[in-house]
Amino acid sequence: MIEKPVKVLVAKIGLDGHDRGAKVIARALKDAGMEVVYTGIRQTPEQVVLSAIEEDVDVIGVSILSGAHVHHIKRLMELLEKEGANDIPVVVGGTIPIPDVDKLKEMGVKEVFLPGTSLKYIVDVVRRLAKERSSVGGHN
Repeated sequence: MIEKPVKVLVAKIGLDGHDRGAKVIARALKDAGMEVVYTGIRQTPEQVVLSAIEEDVDVIGVSILSGAHVHHIKRLMELLEKEGANDIPVVVGGTIPIPDVDKLKEMGVKEVFLPGTSLKYIVDVVRRLAKERSSVGGHN
């Protein structure tokens, strides 16, 4: 049986128009053999959840630099719950103040990647989360 590649949605939520980091991450994930759906800038939590469900992704990665991460991620997690898709692991990257890392994890975010996190570590975490999800029957 051929194993299908991990499928990751990479999204920019809110008014933040800076997407260089998200594109670097998307390229690293692609180079690691993953399928990447990049939604572009200025997405709403509603658009991200809809895309994640429609695309049947294994992991959602959100890049935020705007400072509105707690607000947007709270809404994203609520919508995933409402849609019955809260089994999709969410990771967040960007300029997140250290005190907010625990807040995001309390909301259900699986990992927070701060500036300087190695691409190898990000790829490894995304791959592990996708594998964990498929092993509990959430996907694949």
